[in-house]
Amino acid sequence: MEKLTFVKVGGKIVEEEVTLRILLHDFAAIPGYKVLVHGGGRSATRLANRLGVESKMVDGRRITDEETLRIITMVYGGWVNKQIVAGLQASGVNALGLTGADMNLIRSDKRPVGEIDYGWVGDVKEVNAGLLVSFIRRDMVPVLAPVTHDKQGHLLNTNADTIAGKVAGALAGYFDVTLIYCFEKKGVLLDANNDNSVIARLDRSTFGQYVTQGIIQEGMIPKLDNAFEALEAGVKQVIITQASDIRRKTGTHIVL
Repeated sequence: MEKLTFVKVGGKIVEEEVTLRILLHDFAAIPGYKVLVHGGGRSATRLANRLGVESKMVDGRRITDEETLRIITMVYGGWVNKQIVAGLQASGVNALGLTGADMNLIRSDKRPVGEIDYGWVGDVKEVNAGLLVSFIRRDMVPVLAPVTHDKQGHLLNTNADTIAGKVAGALAGYFDVTLIYCFEKKGVLLDANNDNSVIARLDRSTFGQYVTQGIIQEGMIPKLDNAFEALEAGVKQVIITQASDIRRKTGTHIVL
């Protein structure tokens, strides 16, 4: 099977000019087929503040009312996505910026109201993998923004880590997929205050133990849940690492 590298980048990496430029240079140098998924939450929060729209977060998840949905669509599907596309084009990469609504790429269902009403937040239900494969085999590099749709005319704010896991899993039927989640840290840490305390290898059992002990917490928990689900869907390798190491593939290797 042909190899495909799937990179999800978030945090301040995509929102600061210097770190984004370095990331795009390293991503462009990855050989073979590749896909990039990005976040942009800090930029969305800053714009919301400027527009007088309150940003409400629960356990790191954004409550998305109508006004917030407009803002995150502008930021994720507009400014951040096209900045990345333009940067990759400058590096000789034929990038194509997409949301889940474009050509029915990613369909989601609006999250049901439970203890918390997340508003216009979507849970991924269907990925048009064949469409992506057709782009990839024409040497296009998809750049996916974390906005999906419900095929009823509604856009949905969708977690970028989840999109990465679901889309990488859908592509695993066509390629030998390596999924890399990259951010500011060197990997999953045993000690949040020690950047060198990287857990080199993490399986589900150990993950559960670390969650119980409070070593792994907050936003890293859903990220790792997505990583394990991607492996179960057929992704060959999942790595969590810092953005500067995406070519070396150091960091935390997630295994079943």
